[in-house]
This record gives sequence, structure tokens and C-alpha cells, in this order.
Amino acid sequence: MCGKKGGVRVGVRLSISDLLMENAAMAAMVVDEHGRVTYINTTYLHILGMHREEVVGKFIGDITPDSRTLMVLRTGKAVVGYNWTVGEHRMIACALPLIKNGAIVGCFAYSLYMDIWDAKDLVENLACELNMYKEEVRNLYSARYTFENIVGNSPAIKQVKYMAQHAALHPPVTVLITGESGTGKELFAHAIHRCSNRSSLPFVRVNCAAIPENLLEAELFGYTEGAFTGARKGGNPGKFELANGGTIFLDEIGEMSLSMQSKLLVVLQEKEFERLGDSQPTRVNVRVIAATNRDLETLVKQGAFREDLYYRLNVVRLEVPPLRNRTDDIPLLAQVMIKKLNASLKTVVNSVREDALALLCEYNWPGNIRELENVLQRAMLLADMERKQQIAPRHLAFMNDKFKYQCPLPSGTLKAVMEDYEKRYLARVLEDTGGDKIKAAQILGIDSSWLYKKIKKYGITMDAG
Repeated sequence: MCGKKGGVRVGVRLSISDLLMENAAMAAMVVDEHGRVTYINTTYLHILGMHREEVVGKFIGDITPDSRTLMVLRTGKAVVGYNWTVGEHRMIACALPLIKNGAIVGCFAYSLYMDIWDAKDLVENLACELNMYKEEVRNLYSARYTFENIVGNSPAIKQVKYMAQHAALHPPVTVLITGESGTGKELFAHAIHRCSNRSSLPFVRVNCAAIPENLLEAELFGYTEGAFTGARKGGNPGKFELANGGTIFLDEIGEMSLSMQSKLLVVLQEKEFERLGDSQPTRVNVRVIAATNRDLETLVKQGAFREDLYYRLNVVRLEVPPLRNRTDDIPLLAQVMIKKLNASLKTVVNSVREDALALLCEYNWPGNIRELENVLQRAMLLADMERKQQIAPRHLAFMNDKFKYQCPLPSGTLKAVMEDYEKRYLARVLEDTGGDKIKAAQILGIDSSWLYKKIKKYGITMDAG
């Protein structure tokens, strides 16, 4: 590549290595054992602001007095990652000894053609991205809810919260949470972890019903490289490994197959498991919280759930009550849900009218809190379409076939009963029409003037609902 003075040969075919050195975005130079420059690339010349003939064959100390190459020639030790400044250029440089047959025959010096402040910015940006990914991982494997998120003051829910708090603050015994779908079992699992001394460690959720049986073992316990066709190179940790030191929440535990129940039982008993494809056990320190909407005792009698696993899980038992058994909490639940839904729906609904609330409290809520939130969401959108800030009974009309609420019959004379019914019926029609008296009169089949007289007679008023 170079002639006697180190210049690039003209008319000679350059090798790939020559081309790489000449076009690399780094400064590169070679000196012999006496410190004379034998090769320098174009990038280095650009930094020095010199021509090749001014450098090749010259003593390096005369060109860059602070060069580390002389020290490397003297000691035979590489100098890596030092700051090198030439004029306005500040770079990261390295100087490596060239050794042949045990003797130092020269030195190879190079530096990244990058300002050190650019490198500093790059490092800071990488550190920022790393922190961002760490935060994402923490969010992925962390509990989101606390006991404050479990809304209600009824005796039924307060008793369960007390038991859960007691379990959280004591040694990490296994907790089994039972209850109908939509009652908020997962909130209790999150809250127990957040309230425990493991709160800063992982909280890993597994929905046992959502993962196919043939994949659940690999999901829970992980696998080694080559354990099966398509296994990831290097293997993959399972949920128990990811939850080590923290809590694993096994939701829908009642859907787990008997074969998987046997493997889970081993983990609970021995505190260890084996990855798929591995014969060496992996020890873990994990708190297990399980939840189900099924009657495990009945499943045990039917042979669909292992009795020994049931007893391992059922150390602390939390039975979350259905909403129909805590209807006193519906007003507070509705208030909290409306505030949360306003933020996501961009609505301005602020409350539920008393008569609409009476309908909500009368319903038996087979879907529990999840169904209540769905109903409120729909009603809020209907109210918002009318620019109303309160949910009225007409906004719950889609629930008419579900409500079993019946107004008690008034007592008194037939005339009093008929007038009371007429008043309530007129009020309901006006409510359903949003206070539109002409439309209400058309529905009732009477003149609007007659309707006005009835409104005045009964003192019917239309509020903001």
C-alpha cells in the first residue's frame, strides 16, 4: 500500500484491508520501533492538517508531542481509551504494541473520529434509553393497584380487605382468592404485593386459562436452547424465574390441567423447578397468589383438581363478595368510576341521579363490578350526547329488560292511587323526552295544553338530569 515514505501506491491494486484503513471513519497510524511514522491514513492527516509527505518517515514526537505511542514502545503495554486532543478535535484513542517473535517492532495508534463531547452525549442517550427500558420492564412486572383502589365501605368488603392486609404484612404464605368473575380478585393480588415487603420486587401475572396447555409449562418454568423445535437461542426464563424474590399471581388456577397441577405442586413443596430440556433444578423464592371463580372443593370431589395442591394453595383464603351482596357500595363505586371514566371518555358527567341510582342498587349484577363499569360507561356516553351532567333513568333504558325494580303501590283511595300513578307516569315520559313537552304530549296522546295543566297540577319539575 505504501512506498518507502508511506504514500499510497499509484496504479497498484489496493487490498480490502488497505481500502478499509483509508476509508475508515477513524484515525490510524503505525510507527516503527524507533518511533518513526511508517503509515498514516487520510483521516488522521485531516485531523493533523498535514500532507502525507510531511508525516511519513518523521519522528512521532515531532508531530504530536503528547502521543502515547512512545510510552507503548517503551513499556510494551497497550493504552486504551484515553482522551486525545489535536487542535479543536477531542477524541477517544488507543495505542497498541506490535509484537513479532516476542520483540516490540512498532505501535499501532488509532482513534474514533468523534468529538469526545459527541461520545459523551451518545453515552448519556444510551443510558437514558436503558433507564427507559428498565422502567418498562418494571411496569411490566410490577403491581399497579393498592388497597386504596379497592373501593367500598360495606362490612363485607372491609372484612376481606382487613384479612388481605393482614396476610400481606406477614411471612409470604400462599393466598387463594375466590369469587365470581368481575368482583376484583386481581386488585387484591396486586394490593397484597404492594403492601408486602416484596413490593420493590417483581409481580408477575399469569392467566392460566389464556395459555394453551402445551405451552403453559414453558411459560411457567422456561426452557433451554434446543428444548423443542423453535426454541429461542439461549433458552428463555419462565414466569417463576422472572418473579424470583417477588410474587407470582396465578389467575384462573381452576382451569389448570391435572398434569400441570402436579408440576406446580413440586414448586410449592420444594421451592425449585426444572426448565424444559434441563436436568438441573432452579431454586426460587416466590410468593404464590392464586385466584379462581370456580368452586375448587367441588372440583376436588370430582377429581378435576388435586386435593394436595388445594391444601397448599388454601393457606390464606379470601372470598371476594359479589356486588349484589354489597349494594351499599354502589354509590361510592359509581362516583369513583365516573371520575375515572370522564378522563378516558372526555365527558363531563359528574353524578348519578337518585332515581337512577335506585335502579342500579336494585339490579343483581351477575357481572359484578366489571358489569357496573360497563353500564356506567354506556350511560355516560348517552348523557354526554344530551349535554347532561347527570345520569338519569332514561340513560339506563338499555337495561330495562334486566331491571326488576318495581315501585311500591301507594296506599289510599282509588282517586289518590290513580293521581299518584298519573303523576309518576307523566314525570317519566317527560324525563324520557328530555323535558320536550310537545313530544311528551304526542306520546301521551293528549293536547300540549292539557299536559301543561297536569304539570302545574302535580308540580312536576325537570331538573338538570
